Amino acid sequence: MDCDRDCGSDAGAEWVWVRRPVEAEAAAAAAGWPADEEARPLKVVFASPATYFTDAAPIGNGRLGAMVWGGVESERLQLNHDTLWTGGPGNYTNPKAPAVLSNVRSLVYNGKYPEATSAAYDLSGDQTQVYQPLGDINMIFGKHIKHTNYKRELDLHTATVNVTYSVDEVLYSREHFASNPHQVIVTKISANKPGNISFTVSLTTPLDHKILVTDANEIIMEGSCPGERPQNDNSASDHPIGIKFCAILYLQTNGANSKVEVIKDKMLKLDGADSVVLILAAGTSFEGPFIKPSESKLDPKVSAFTTLSVARSMSYSQLKAYHMDDYQSLFHRVSLQLSQGSNYQLADNRIGQSAQAGSQDATVSNYAFPIADCTRSAVLNDSVKPTVDRIITFKDNEDPSLVELLFQFGRYLLISCSRPGTQISNLQGIWSNDPSPPWDAAPHPNINLQMNYWPALPCNLSECQEPLFDFIGSLSVNGAKTAKVNYEASGWVSHQVTDLWAKTSPDAGDPVWALWPMGGPWLATHLWEHYGFTLDKQFLEKTAYPLLEGSSSFLLDWLIQGHREYLETNPSTSPEHYFIAPDGKKACVSYSTTMDMSIIREVFSAVILSADILGKSDTNVVQRIKKALPNLPPVKVARDGTIMEWVSACCYIFCLSFSLLTDVFFYTSVFYVQAQDFQDPEVHHRHVSHLFGLYPGHTMSLEQTPDLCKAVANSLYKRGDEGPGWSTSWKMALWAHLHNSDHAYKMILQLITLVDPKHEVSREGGLYSNLFTAHPPFQIDANFGFPAALSEMLVQSTGTDLYLLPALPRNKWPHGCVKGLKARGGVTVNISWKEGSLHEALLWSSSSLNSLAKLHYGDQTATISISSGQVYRFSRELKCLKTWPL
Repeated sequence: MDCDRDCGSDAGAEWVWVRRPVEAEAAAAAAGWPADEEARPLKVVFASPATYFTDAAPIGNGRLGAMVWGGVESERLQLNHDTLWTGGPGNYTNPKAPAVLSNVRSLVYNGKYPEATSAAYDLSGDQTQVYQPLGDINMIFGKHIKHTNYKRELDLHTATVNVTYSVDEVLYSREHFASNPHQVIVTKISANKPGNISFTVSLTTPLDHKILVTDANEIIMEGSCPGERPQNDNSASDHPIGIKFCAILYLQTNGANSKVEVIKDKMLKLDGADSVVLILAAGTSFEGPFIKPSESKLDPKVSAFTTLSVARSMSYSQLKAYHMDDYQSLFHRVSLQLSQGSNYQLADNRIGQSAQAGSQDATVSNYAFPIADCTRSAVLNDSVKPTVDRIITFKDNEDPSLVELLFQFGRYLLISCSRPGTQISNLQGIWSNDPSPPWDAAPHPNINLQMNYWPALPCNLSECQEPLFDFIGSLSVNGAKTAKVNYEASGWVSHQVTDLWAKTSPDAGDPVWALWPMGGPWLATHLWEHYGFTLDKQFLEKTAYPLLEGSSSFLLDWLIQGHREYLETNPSTSPEHYFIAPDGKKACVSYSTTMDMSIIREVFSAVILSADILGKSDTNVVQRIKKALPNLPPVKVARDGTIMEWVSACCYIFCLSFSLLTDVFFYTSVFYVQAQDFQDPEVHHRHVSHLFGLYPGHTMSLEQTPDLCKAVANSLYKRGDEGPGWSTSWKMALWAHLHNSDHAYKMILQLITLVDPKHEVSREGGLYSNLFTAHPPFQIDANFGFPAALSEMLVQSTGTDLYLLPALPRNKWPHGCVKGLKARGGVTVNISWKEGSLHEALLWSSSSLNSLAKLHYGDQTATISISSGQVYRFSRELKCLKTWPL
């Protein structure tokens, strides 16, 4: 074989990779800022092989994902493909729904909320389909291997997982990465002495499949997903055809004495190699959410071989160089450095002393003890300690570098599971090892799916949001049918849960979760947010506005005249949260919950603003929105000073105005004559849906609605700090928007707590040893919510105003620097601070359309104007010190 085309040998084809500088670095260098510390690692470190799924290290290219377990005697790469789901396109309509809806509305109108809740069960639909694992790459190296110096680490700078260990005098290493440019998973196994690589490798899957091993060092696995959602009773003989798949594993060996043989027609055995490169390519027959698997024209085997043939033509160093260039062009856009407090060393010493005394937190997993105890050493830099150890000690040392790592880990995961052309990030991203994963791993648009994409814009990864926009387009197609048949409404609708097939009908079961037609409208707000950050007018005109207009058309038809002389949503629920009706019974169905109204205002405001930009203000939809807005019920304040989540009887006088400064509609005053909100049977409920208007919405702010913000704070205190990981991240962002840095930081402490996978139901929230966030069980949304919330602590923006360090915990991070965060108006921001105060800020915009007018820091405000392509350097007093071309 031509060595220049030999994936296992880079002889004659060595590539030297040089990272291109990013905008934020270039701007900082021009300003004379110190360069980022090259030795500052961002690594998730493990001192032993994985015991549980949440100990494994994730890699992904947006479509293919793998969890690297890192065993010595055996290695397992657990595989996923983003389009492997059960079932096929469904019928998301219910012709009986209009009659049921009429009955439910009548019951709500007459205050019979428990009866309305019972009747609303008949508005429920079917369950979603289920995300499926692709399978495993299994490698067997031997038994009873005595090894030393084991280390496994995920390097966020390079998006590679490395495993190293020694056996006698031989140092073994494995390097794994998932290439987006070549759409393959690549593993290189080598040793420092020739002829020492020997193992048996196979492909397995829990799905229906067959295996073929060829003489060309290939293992071919073909199979299919179940054609319907698995049921307890599988006696039916007529099973529809499911999505087909093919995975091909290719081995390229190096070594004069190496040999490969086929074992039992299903495995390959490699002996005596110097090194080996494994390349995994996969394809499926999924052709889109509207095409049945039985009618797909795609051949997954042809797709996989086509992908593999391109990758095989590259050397290993070439594959890695392309991977690095692609990944780092995204990842290195943002850097974050947070200082250690003055008490850090003392805290670290105290931890060491307590460990010697045998003191441990009772909630820490037993399996973590040997890892933590044997690796604590004052001579080790925290960044190379096992991450499980760092999580355990965080409550005492509050190591800021672990916060940096968790922030960048979230960005890494988004890059790894959501790329242009892939499917959306589901409830577990793309990483799942269970054919029956929790909640089917289905995207939930009542917070979880939206949170998955919260960091895309502020954390400078806007391309990673493209799958969401494609998916919203698919929802609008199915959702138009659901809206028309179920609700006799125009436009499009989607509910609380969805799947690969763009399910838009209500979920099965209890209306407390199933009956929530605000999933689509909430998703539609992401379209306007994308324009707000990028000022991409073509995107607004071609993609965003038609979908926003369709969503608002549904909302206009969904709103009905209520007996309170307002336009109401009826029926209405607050996601997954019951209340106590006036008769003392539990119910969940009422009218015009605060979240409903908050989302509707966001969508309506987005349509009006978009129409102004696009010259469509005279359309019928826009005129109907302008007429409807003043007639929506306002946000309500309860007697205890909290934001009402539901309301049973009230009378209001209020004033609604439009703010040119913030581009949204605000309440300038709220008065109530009498207000009696429903009793809450679960005051510490995980959802904070009624606070949507502050974040991620824009209808509340400290400047425009201080009284409502005070009520938001009271609501957060009442709700409490505990909750699932995603709830913690949301509360962190809410506290940041209240400019309460202490409580935002408290949420960081709440999240960075070790979860024991053997007893994970004993608490809510926290982190696993691989930094995956817990509901529990593992749910990826908080991994994305955390970097989004942290960015809100450092930078907040409207269309015209930019706030620097609005919720910086100055006593925790007295010195620091962030580069490359994004703000609305196409603005990029670098900030440095010293001794707890702003030192300098650099701003620049890529758009001539930006309308940034004011810069804020603490009590200071400066009027500014930003021209496209120019960098502006501001002092701590917000004085412009210098400008220069980008």
